[in-house]
Amino acid sequence: RPMEETLLADLNASQRAAVTHRGGPLLVVAGAGTGKTTVLTRRYAHLLQDLNQDPSRVLALTFTDKAAVEIEDRVLQLLPVGTYDFWISTFHGFCQRILELHGLEIGLPNRFHVLTPTDAWLLLRRHLEELPLVHYKPLGNPVKFLRGLLQHISRAKDEGISPEVYRTLAEEGVLTGDEATIVSERSRLRELADLYACYRGFLLQEDALDFGDLILETLRLFRTRPALLAKYQKQFAAILVDEFQDTNGAQYELLKLLAGPTQEITAVGDDDQAIYKFRGASLANILQFRTDFPM
Repeated sequence: RPMEETLLADLNASQRAAVTHRGGPLLVVAGAGTGKTTVLTRRYAHLLQDLNQDPSRVLALTFTDKAAVEIEDRVLQLLPVGTYDFWISTFHGFCQRILELHGLEIGLPNRFHVLTPTDAWLLLRRHLEELPLVHYKPLGNPVKFLRGLLQHISRAKDEGISPEVYRTLAEEGVLTGDEATIVSERSRLRELADLYACYRGFLLQEDALDFGDLILETLRLFRTRPALLAKYQKQFAAILVDEFQDTNGAQYELLKLLAGPTQEITAVGDDDQAIYKFRGASLANILQFRTDFPM
């Protein structure tokens, strides 16, 4: 195949092995400047050859719009001239696309808008008097804790924790300390659970989701609509993930669902560069990948 010779021509033996790998999961871990993006884009084009150049069969996910555009541009340079409807995007872009198509099935508005962190702060500010705050209601500055509370909720979403699960954790989670400490801590956690549920209600009243919801609601969709999940598992004959070390708990759960029984997933990562660690990204995912996707 002439195109295959072009795809492999300037690669070393390890890179060629990664590009041409078949039959199950593949984990590529390497440092900066070692050609990880080259391997990912060549592998994408190589897979398309076996899928009749049908880009709907390959899902490629990364973390920034800039990276997604770069991957798509580099893939286009490798493919025959034509029009392609790629599934190459950020995690959030992919989930937004899925929810716009199927969100109605789990009660979401079919036309929702996505709030920025500033939009979310303004939303809570508008509903300040309705918030169930006692522990977090400062006497002086009434909005003092709002940003911190939103960050706490965002982190919960990054770990795949819904309002319902948070409520269960608040009520049933094991706490340590004397009785007075436990009573106080339980009360604080219940307040956070109430706030999380309240915030979700405000979002839905305004036909809005925040960035964390995009992943969380897609997980809920796929878990509660198994036929829909099976449809996408069948559609995506291969999944490629760039900057895998930056995935958080919810994103990793999404990948495991989509990979399904075929386990056709390629994860490319740099174990020295977890730039999104502050958003819950975990190097443990690289280690966990070997357990969840035995090679």
